[in-house]
Amino acid sequence: MDSRLPDAARLRDSVIAVPPLAVTPAGDFDRDENAKIIRHITSGGVTHLLYGGNALLYHVRPSRYAELLSLLSELTDAQTSVVPSVGPAYGLMMDQVDVLADFAFPTAMVLPQRDIADDAGIATGIRHAAERLGRPLVVYIKFDRWLAADTVRRLEADGVISWIKYAVVRDDPADDDYLRELLDVFPAARMVSGIGEQPAIEHLDQFGVGGFTSGCVCVSPAKSQQMLRAIQAGRLDEAETIRQYFLPLEDLRNEINPIRVLHEAVRLAGIADTGPLFPLVSPLDEASRKRIIDAVMPMMADATAI
Repeated sequence: MDSRLPDAARLRDSVIAVPPLAVTPAGDFDRDENAKIIRHITSGGVTHLLYGGNALLYHVRPSRYAELLSLLSELTDAQTSVVPSVGPAYGLMMDQVDVLADFAFPTAMVLPQRDIADDAGIATGIRHAAERLGRPLVVYIKFDRWLAADTVRRLEADGVISWIKYAVVRDDPADDDYLRELLDVFPAARMVSGIGEQPAIEHLDQFGVGGFTSGCVCVSPAKSQQMLRAIQAGRLDEAETIRQYFLPLEDLRNEINPIRVLHEAVRLAGIADTGPLFPLVSPLDEASRKRIIDAVMPMMADATAI
């Protein structure tokens, strides 16, 4: 595992994959199947893994958090950066950073909390966790005005932010006053588009953010990495073609549920047996699975040609 803090230059190197977590029927972390997912992703040139919502870290038992961290650190090579998540509840987050302190993960992402939380309180919680861990954290901004721009400015001045995952959904990703406000106070090179391939062109080309996270990269990593390179090189027509390539699976994720669809897509594509979802999340019905197969099979057939 690459234990270096991911700076702006390293964030540009790779799409940040947000994989599902493979679990056995008994609810244990499946070492072999998680290894398959990681090998598939890294075989496409991806060197950043972020375990968060798609891995359902919201629902991992605190008593098994150290076990999960051990597994992730052991399954990755020295070129692969891994970011686990903490929270979203304050007490859980603080207990988790105590566990994280025994590992070499360079940072962790704070899962977003919207209920029973407010701007100043969220900032205080992030400060406490970063100070306790002794490392800056990834801030996940998923909701409009979740943190005021001035709050982000103060957190950055305090040195507690590693990078920001910006994932506020807009009808038109190019029309985003909140993102502009944040970029007035936070370096664009350490701001990452957090909603997959669909808004990545606008976010990287027009706003200048440093990279993007993706769930679909777990199915077709080389293609997603190719899209990142195309945007960085200004080949926007090529990038748009690749965005359309991912659209059928992304449309299903948006229509049904992004986590549940990706979990099934990785399995149905033959990449790894992801196993059951943690409760409180339910499996998909057979009709949805058939639609996912229709979306991922052309992607897997194309992967051999990349």
